[in-house]
Amino acid sequence: MARRKKRKHLKGYVIPLMVLTAVLVLLLFRTADRFSQPKEWYLILVNQDHPLSRGYEPELTELTNGERVDSRILPYLQAMFDQARSEGIDLFVRSGYRSYDAQKEILETRIAAYEEEGYSHEDAVREAGSWVMKPGTSEHQTGLCVDVNSEDDSRMNQTYSWLQEHCWEYGFVERYPQDKSSTTGVYHEPWHYRYVGEEAARDMTENNLCLEEYLGQ
Repeated sequence: MARRKKRKHLKGYVIPLMVLTAVLVLLLFRTADRFSQPKEWYLILVNQDHPLSRGYEPELTELTNGERVDSRILPYLQAMFDQARSEGIDLFVRSGYRSYDAQKEILETRIAAYEEEGYSHEDAVREAGSWVMKPGTSEHQTGLCVDVNSEDDSRMNQTYSWLQEHCWEYGFVERYPQDKSSTTGVYHEPWHYRYVGEEAARDMTENNLCLEEYLGQ
């Protein structure tokens, strides 16, 4: 009789233990995925699920307008801009590298702006998060991306059209295309270009892939 009671008592723990084990396994897989990055420096994935550490800082080169980029992408960026300008497209880097703290300040400023408009704090945080990446999850912290604008606002669409057509030739891609928002988790940003290397840029362009899809192949 005592043995039966003991077995019943142990049975009560079996299901909870199985559930706990499953949860732990899932968390381990999520953690492994979160930190599994490609070996190539230019293919590093940064998004909500793959954040950078607060202290991540690449070797940077300052551009003539004071913006900075990862030194390794500068030759490709310069070549792309030179070609664009030779075709009458005047470009400049509106925003390059941003530190963790700089991204945090931008997000907090946007939240405060929404609160001033009458949003509750929760709604302001939600709305700001739709447009500004959380610190550590912005590609700008890598120094591998640039926000590009035209010197002539009236020719902005022409500028973006040229970039979409030619950026892959220099190893860049439009990082957040309009039809990939559900995958990237970021609204369409026709000004945001990311260096991924010439091979990846060609493959992504030919097959209409965003970086998440390319790395997931």
